[in-house]
This record gives sequence, C-alpha cells and structure tokens, in this order.
Amino acid sequence: MSDDVRMTLDDVRVLARAVLRAAGLSAAHADAVAETMVAGERDGCRSHGVYRLLVAANSVAKGVVAPDAVPVVSEPARALVRVDGGGGFAQLAFERGRPLLAEKARAYGIAALALNNVVHFAALWPEVEALAEDGLVAIAVTPSHAWVAPAGGMQPVFGTNPIAFGWPRPGGHPFVFDFATSAVARGEIELHRRAGKPVPDDWGYDAGGQPTTDAAAVLDGAMRTFGGHKGSALAAMVELLAGPLIGDMTSRESIDADAGRGGSPIGGELIIAIDPAGFLGDAAAEHLARAEVMFAAIEAQGARLPSQRRYAARERSLAEGVVVPGALHREILALIPGEV
Repeated sequence: MSDDVRMTLDDVRVLARAVLRAAGLSAAHADAVAETMVAGERDGCRSHGVYRLLVAANSVAKGVVAPDAVPVVSEPARALVRVDGGGGFAQLAFERGRPLLAEKARAYGIAALALNNVVHFAALWPEVEALAEDGLVAIAVTPSHAWVAPAGGMQPVFGTNPIAFGWPRPGGHPFVFDFATSAVARGEIELHRRAGKPVPDDWGYDAGGQPTTDAAAVLDGAMRTFGGHKGSALAAMVELLAGPLIGDMTSRESIDADAGRGGSPIGGELIIAIDPAGFLGDAAAEHLARAEVMFAAIEAQGARLPSQRRYAARERSLAEGVVVPGALHREILALIPGEV
C-alpha cells in the first residue's frame, strides 16, 4: 500500500512557506521561493518541486544564503537593470527587478536584467514564462557550480548552465523551453540516487574519469554536457554571459566560494527581454501570427512543442492536486520543529 501524500497546490504553498520560514528565511524570501516550488510540483517537474525544500534549507543551514537579504535595484544604463541580491536567493531579486525590466523593454525595444550575488537552486522557466505572459520575448541564462566536464575532458569546469527562452502566444500558453546544457539536470541524478536507481552511462563519470551508472559516483565525479561539443560550447557561452559580462562568478569560482559547505550555486543570472512592438510597431500582431503558422506546422506532424507536457500536467494538478512520495514528505516535515 502506497504511503504517498496527495496535496492541493495551496497545501504545497503552505508547506513550502512553513519550511522556509522555519529554516530562517524572511517572509518576503519565503514567499518568493515557495512559488517556484509550487510551480515545479504544479507542472510535473518533481526534481524542481518540494524536493528542493531540502536543498534550500541545507543552503540556509550551511550559511551559504543570506536569509534576510534586501535586493538593491540600480540602473547602470538606460536599457539595463541590475539587482544586487545581497547573497539571498534569486527569486526575490528577480521579483524586484522584473517590473523595471519590462518597463525598459517596452521603452527601448530590448532591455537586460543582471541579477548579481544571488543563490540559485531552481529552474529558469518561471522567469521567462512570466515575462512572455507579459507579451515579451525572454532569454535567461545562469552558471552554477562546476559539476560538468567539457566535451573531451573529464574534470568539472562548467555548471549545469541552463538556457531558458519564452515567446508570447496570443490566446494561449507561451512557447517556453528551459534545458540544462548538461546531459541532465543535477536534481534528476540526485533523485535517482535517493531511489537507489542506476543512471544511464552517458550522464557522467566517476571520480576516476570512467563512465558509470552509479548516481552517487556521478555526483562525486563529473557530469557530461548534452550533444558533445555543441552542449559544451553553449555551456561556455552561459559562463561568459552570466559571469564575466555582468561582473559575477563562473561555475568554478562559485564552487570555490562554497568552500566545501555543499550549498547551492552562488553567482549571477542574465535575463534579456525583447518587446516585439519595439521592432515591428503596428505590424507586431501580424508577425506573431506568422510564428503561429510555424507552431501549427510542428504540431500537425504529431511533434510536441516544448512545455506542452508541463501545461498538461498543470491542468491536472489544478484539478486534482499533486502526489508527493511519503518518504520525501516525512523528510520535509522533519524540517519544521514539532512536526515530526
């Protein structure tokens, strides 16, 4: 008999906020961080759902995160926004910078937001989806910890270095993709380790540089990029765009700054927002409609657009709630004093 726990999304939100507040986060940070976990569970992305409460609480406990950091917004140039997160989680820094980014994108056609000195543990699609729902085209990138070997090598240099993209669609969900430049998200390997399941032998190397199906060995060794040299080149691009370009850390510098504490990555994120009307003026709607022709041609062949599974899972979750494995639920409850 399964001991899985069925929860409404409001239940998930309440649980996430309680755990994050118990961990020491300020109310503003707890609310912002909780929403990304609700989004992960809602959209069927378990590796970015309530499991990440363990990750976030660990980073706070290890002193990696400033739990009450107050993000500071500045404007380095007319079309640029910078938010110094003060060592807090990235979610609140994005929340504080997003309105000004959208304002500048509409004023100048294109604008960029640099999040500096923030701690990352979540996916990027919530950010680009939010901007796309506002009618903007969005791109987001961030390094992480040096966990991933470059193509042709076996020692970590890159992070999982995700790239996310959002495109507004009239009358429907935005076109969104978000993928790590590693062969798989690190959280997916951790979930395999927790379940005692082997991983494919092309996900990474052990500490000796040998391919392995042992999830723990990959976590202690090096992950691989997807697509060989192509994923490796994209990972390097992410390092440059969201590291030196915005005055923040590379993945190797991030893991060095962690100093063995085992916390989440520390560093920067670059988000670019483009207003279609800035390029197209009154013709924007006409050209966005041409994009819909392309999407229709993809779907007419039975091919799936990125995020379609997420949106389908979202409909089910809103109607039926979500299911959290019992063992994980108990582990999460143990983070709240007096609950277990």
